[in-house]
This record gives sequence, structure tokens and C-alpha cells, in this order.
Amino acid sequence: MELIRGIHNIAPKHHGCVLTIGNFDGVHRGHAEVIAKLLRKSQQFNLPATLMTFEPQPQELFRGEQAPARLSTLRDKLLLLEELGIDNVLCVNFNAKFANQPANDFIENLLVRQLGVKYLVVGDDFRFGKNREGNFDMLCQAGEKHGFTVVSTQSFVLGDHRVSSTLIREALVKGQLEQARRLLGHPYTLSGRIAHGQKIGRTIGFPTANIALKRKVVPVRGVFAVKVYWDDSDIYEGVANIGFRPTVNGQVCQLEVHLFDFDGDIYGQTVEVELVAKIRDEQPFESLDALKKQILNDADRAKALFGNDAS
Repeated sequence: MELIRGIHNIAPKHHGCVLTIGNFDGVHRGHAEVIAKLLRKSQQFNLPATLMTFEPQPQELFRGEQAPARLSTLRDKLLLLEELGIDNVLCVNFNAKFANQPANDFIENLLVRQLGVKYLVVGDDFRFGKNREGNFDMLCQAGEKHGFTVVSTQSFVLGDHRVSSTLIREALVKGQLEQARRLLGHPYTLSGRIAHGQKIGRTIGFPTANIALKRKVVPVRGVFAVKVYWDDSDIYEGVANIGFRPTVNGQVCQLEVHLFDFDGDIYGQTVEVELVAKIRDEQPFESLDALKKQILNDADRAKALFGNDAS
């Protein structure tokens, strides 16, 4: 899979494609269905399957910290898209200039002149251009003019619900990790690089790996049983806290993981943390001793969930 970082890096070789456009946050089962259809059209037209996404996500530009919590970082999204077989990902820098261009310029310059789109899949609620003047009908009219087909992403339904990033966020907030997994089609994971922290955990017998989450809004908070792995590693079980660490006056939401049966040095390593089950909400404690007592209890509960001996 090729990552095209920005419109200015679109090359002549990228002209001629079947295309889908969207945030693809979480790369859930609905997204996988859309991509599977795009790949079939890619074979039919003998053209690369290209996916256009945005960084930051549009709502993050418009709403800042009021934007919906991001399910996946760009890195995570790209890994999942590569697994699904996409040929090219065009990551557009979503800034004020791009958002305020006339809708017709988006079509004429980007879709037609630079990308040479022959088949386009978008949501029928897709809006683009200055004042969100561009819509699905405008794309259909442009398709008739320039000779490309436009189709709507049909909602993927699981049970009685349309699979959406919003529904997955709701499941995560409620601690319904199995429901989130069913909607995603894969376990929910958070990833990041291990950094040096305050090392308070070491003083109470629970050394933790500290991971900056690097997102405006975090979709999930609390204490969880987790599985952790990185390149060429075993899978380690542990307990994790996602939050602001109120007992030690934390100011930034971060992920702290205590691994069972592990004492290696993994500073600087990029790790994947799979959330397996929620144990409790984050809460403040009167002292570090009280916090230690609770972490012992959390660790026992996590080990019981994994079927390990808690002793």
C-alpha cells in the first residue's frame, strides 16, 4: 500500500483510480464492507483502489476538543487499511484553505484532473467545499459530465443497528468491549510509544509502561484487563489505567500499563494495547497506600478474567 501524504504529492502515476472518501475512523465492519466492494470494482476496471481520508479529521478542525473522540490514530488506521487490501491512501491535510475551497474546485481539480476518478463510493450524506455546498447530488451530476460512476455506501447493519463509529464510541464509553469488537470486526486497541513517566508505580510495587495517547479526546476511560504486544514479542497480559490519574494530580489523559510476569526494558518501543474487559471507572484515592491496595485488587480481577492464578 502506498501512502500519498498530501495533495501536492499526487503524481501522474496516481491518475486513474476507483475511489472512496471518508474518515474511516476505527476501520469498522461497515468500512470493511465498503472497501471490499471497492476492491471488486478495482479488479473490474483494472485500476488501483484509492482511499481519501483527512488529517486532522474535519470535526477536529471545526470543533476542537468538542469533536467526537477518535477511535484510531492515523498510524492505526493505515495498518488496518493495508490489511484490507487498499492500494493507495491519499491523506489530505484538512485545513481552513482546503475546507473553504469551492465545491466545484474539489471535483474539477482533485477528483477529475489529478486523480482521474472512474468510480466513486461516498456516503449519501457526504458534504464538501465552502459552506458545505457540495453534496451527493452534485457528485452524481459531475459524474455524468466527466464520465465517472458515483454510488452510495450502503449502511452495514448488524442486528438492528447500522454499524457506525458513533455506535462503537457509545459501546466503549459503556465498557461494552465485546459489543465494540463485534462492530469493529477486530479487538479495540490503543497504540503508542513507551515513554518515561513519573515512576510513581515503581514506588508502590507496580511499575507501569506510560503511553501518551496523542489525541484531543480519548474514547475510553477507566481500568481494564489488557493484552500487550509489539514487534516480534510474546503477548503479555496486564492491567491498564486510561485517564488523568487524579490521585497524583495528573493533567494529561494517558495510558499506563502494568504487565504481569514481565520486567524487561521497553522504553521507546511502540506497543499495541488490546482492551479485553473493563474492571472499573477511574477514581481518586486518599493516599498511595490506598491506590496500591486497589491496584492489587484490579490485578487480581484481571488475572481471574484471564484464568490465571491470582496468588
